[in-house]
Amino acid sequence: MHDITLTSPGALCYYADPFSADPVRAGDWVGSVAECGTVNHKEIRFTPHGTGTHTECYGHISADPEATIDKCLTRFQFAATLITAAPEQVGRDQVVTLASVAARLPQPGLKEAVIFRTLPNDTAKAVRNYSGTNPPYLEPALAHRLVALGIDHLLVDLPSVDPEIDGGKLLFHKAFWQTEGPAPLRRHATITELVFVPSHVPDGAYTVFIAPAKWALDAAPSRVWLA
Repeated sequence: MHDITLTSPGALCYYADPFSADPVRAGDWVGSVAECGTVNHKEIRFTPHGTGTHTECYGHISADPEATIDKCLTRFQFAATLITAAPEQVGRDQVVTLASVAARLPQPGLKEAVIFRTLPNDTAKAVRNYSGTNPPYLEPALAHRLVALGIDHLLVDLPSVDPEIDGGKLLFHKAFWQTEGPAPLRRHATITELVFVPSHVPDGAYTVFIAPAKWALDAAPSRVWLA
C-alpha cells in the first residue's frame, strides 16, 4: 500500500495561507495540554484548494448548490493506471500533452482512474509553494481523451490541471466535467490535485482509494492510497 497524500503543512498554491492549528480559548480555559489545559482542542485554518492533497467535484466551477464532494463521490475504490509524464515546453509553459502519454493510457472501459506523476519528481514537491510560479498543467485535449476512455477520476501531483493564470478559461476542468455544451454533465467525476507518488513506485495498474472529508463543499482535503 502506497500513501500518496501530501499532509499539512505541505505544498501551497494559489496564494493560500499556510495550514495552522491554534488552541481554542474561552475565558481562562485553553484547548492545549502544553498550556496546562485538560485536552487539546484546536481550531484549524486552511484552504482545501491551496493546501495539500484535495479532491474536487464539478462544484469547483459551478453555482449548483448540489455540487458538493459529499454528494458527488459516493464510491472510494477504483481501478487505476499510474503514468509518469514529462511536461513539454510550449511557449513559456510546461504542459503534459496528449501526444506524450496517449500510448500509455488504458484501453476504453478498462480503468476508472488515471494518476499522472510528473517529472522531475523531487521530494521538494511535498513542501513547494507554487504560487506565482506558473507550474505545469495538462493539455485540454487530454481531458477529452480521458472522458472518451471512461476515466471518471483523475489524480495529479500538480496544483491544478489548468494554467495558474488563464483568464478564467479553465478549459481542462470544463472538458473533464462537461460543464458546457450538449454532452451530459459528469456529476460523479472528480479531480484530485497535489498528490505525491514516490519515484520507487512503478508505473502500471493499481487500485486507488480516494477518501475526502465528507464536507458539503466543492472540494475537501483527501487521503489517497495506491494498492
